[in-house]
Amino acid sequence: MEKNGNNRKLRVCVATCNRADYSKLAPIMFGIKTEPEFFELDVVVLGSHLIDDYGNTYRMIEQDDFDINTRLHTIVRGEDEAAMVESVGLALVKLPDVLNRLKPDIMIVHGDRFDALALATSAALMNIRILHIEGGEVSGTIDDSIRHAITKLAHYHVCCTRSAEQHLISMCEDHDRILLAGCPSYDKLLSAKNKDYMSIIRMWLGDDVKSKDYIVALQHPVTTDIKHSIKMFELTLDALISFNKRTLVLFPNIDAGSKEMVRVMRKKGIEHHPNFRAVKHVPFDQFIQLVAHAGCMIGNSSCGVREVGAFGTPVINLGTRQIGRETGENVLHVRDADTQDKILQALHLQFGKQYPCSKIYGDGNAVPRILKFLKSIDLQEPLQKKFCFPPVKENISQDIDHILETLSALAVDLGGTNLRVAIVSMKGEIVKKYTQFNPKTYEERINLILQMCVEAASEAVKLNCRILGVGISTGGRVNPREGIVLHSTKLIQEWNSVDLRTPLSDTLHLPVWVDNDGNCAALAERKFGQGKGLENFVTLITGTGIGGGIIHQHELIHGSSFCAAELGHLVVSLDGPDCSCGSHGCIEAYASGMALQREAKKLHDEDLLLVEGMSVPKDEAVGALHLIQAAKLGNVKAQSILRTAGTALGLGVVNILHTMNPSLVILSGVLASHYIHIVKDVIRQQALSSVQDVDVVVSDLVDPALLGAASMVLDYTTRRVY
Repeated sequence: MEKNGNNRKLRVCVATCNRADYSKLAPIMFGIKTEPEFFELDVVVLGSHLIDDYGNTYRMIEQDDFDINTRLHTIVRGEDEAAMVESVGLALVKLPDVLNRLKPDIMIVHGDRFDALALATSAALMNIRILHIEGGEVSGTIDDSIRHAITKLAHYHVCCTRSAEQHLISMCEDHDRILLAGCPSYDKLLSAKNKDYMSIIRMWLGDDVKSKDYIVALQHPVTTDIKHSIKMFELTLDALISFNKRTLVLFPNIDAGSKEMVRVMRKKGIEHHPNFRAVKHVPFDQFIQLVAHAGCMIGNSSCGVREVGAFGTPVINLGTRQIGRETGENVLHVRDADTQDKILQALHLQFGKQYPCSKIYGDGNAVPRILKFLKSIDLQEPLQKKFCFPPVKENISQDIDHILETLSALAVDLGGTNLRVAIVSMKGEIVKKYTQFNPKTYEERINLILQMCVEAASEAVKLNCRILGVGISTGGRVNPREGIVLHSTKLIQEWNSVDLRTPLSDTLHLPVWVDNDGNCAALAERKFGQGKGLENFVTLITGTGIGGGIIHQHELIHGSSFCAAELGHLVVSLDGPDCSCGSHGCIEAYASGMALQREAKKLHDEDLLLVEGMSVPKDEAVGALHLIQAAKLGNVKAQSILRTAGTALGLGVVNILHTMNPSLVILSGVLASHYIHIVKDVIRQQALSSVQDVDVVVSDLVDPALLGAASMVLDYTTRRVY
């Protein structure tokens, strides 16, 4: 078989400068090594790999069983701007002899480091073809200039995102020499499964540390503003000390300013502080596990905004070093990190959260694409680069079948009668819905939920929907932080102290959110309904029971024991009917579907329910709808019961107006339209004049429980800037 335009193997030189670029290059090197019939691999090691202060990281290359052909000491110590320039010059002096000896057909260069610029310059001037990994990206410092300079020297380009691809095209690079492959490190990240991750955590952070209860900090100097970046690092350490969580701090890279940052660490006693572990280097396999199970990562490393998104770990990105990067929803930007309080507040916002896993930078199949791309290089083609000035081709890069997916959520609604699962799009459209009767036992119920969710997730692929996570709406008191149903309503049996998050997350490998159905209704209104854009509003659900949700300053109120917004149990009469909660005189005892059914049965037993034009089949249970029908047909007693129920609900709304003073009250559920006019009458008669102008409306959402469950997932897909 003819390879690369001739009958010999392609001789590939991979040059690695530091721990960061090796994590991207290693998967490619392993791939090349597995195909010796096509490739010969030469490995050149230079830069900070060979410096003791930075961990002598060349050893991990040897541990990966790669033969290092050449070691080049190219770093001039000093860790300032002049030392960086001198290091580039020293590399340029030493590299020609190495390249003359190795005579590679192609050199693979990664990223945007000053060492990589020296490699690309040497190879270009010596007529060696260059394959540049991760070109076209935008970060926010001098790295941008170096990266784009390497792009102009490189003959072939492997990029990670579609935006990066478009940037390369805009820079007039030949579209046929661009491969959109994804980041090679994602091949390892997305296949990294280590059940013994706790041993790694204990090894680096101590025996008493738990998963999701520690922080990983990695911060580098910003070479265009060294003074400010050192100050920001000092503030970060102060915030971490105050936050009082076990923290693994990695030493900064070798850029100008790193020496001063290390001095700051030592001045604050970080290396001897009981809450901190300061290390020069962590092997990549172990680093993956550490960030995957961290409560948060903080700093300004590209790793935080790129690789960590694969695990959904919360990230706090400080300053401007990565300001232009594409990021997942797990990243909170603190661009003006100029106070300790601002960083500390960001830690409180992010620590311990779990976000959807992001695949912005890769799908785990980059290396096979890159190897195929390498095999396609024809060494007989002219070496001189061709620049493609506008107009730009519109076809996509080779070997990439780009499919636009609909970002969606799996929504689960656990009702007293039915169990529903739906695929819900970002716009709130229910793409597909599945309904089954809700089983009576825990085992049957949890198995059915898993079965329906697996079926829906499989169907989502066929419908071209990308599932970002699972949201669950259920009756009862819920701890949304842990995803646990604490106490259920009487309508759902065997449903107390139930962990819903763990079995679904383990089965589907997706993040899972759980909340009370009333809260979900409020979330649905906030994202898709009449509460959209409002700072303060209250939702009341009128169904089998009475529930609700409170949005205050754009946030859902859960309360100290997750019992906020139990609006159905506001007492409106001291001597009212018994309520299912054990009290009496609650709104739910008057206005819920169960309460109306109770009154309907009483009338029916006394032959006072049915009027002319109305009948109830013998096999049909008398319910609230029969009472409503009787009232519409002129049954005075039924009308009186509905008026009393509506008045009780109206008094509850008055109490809400006087307590919360929202800008809107939304009545949701099947009974809302029957109560709205009575509620408004009660407000006019009973409420203070200062709140009588507050609007009360009927929800126009068809499935608020499902939409609310979906919104818990979809709200995290918007990038947030703090």
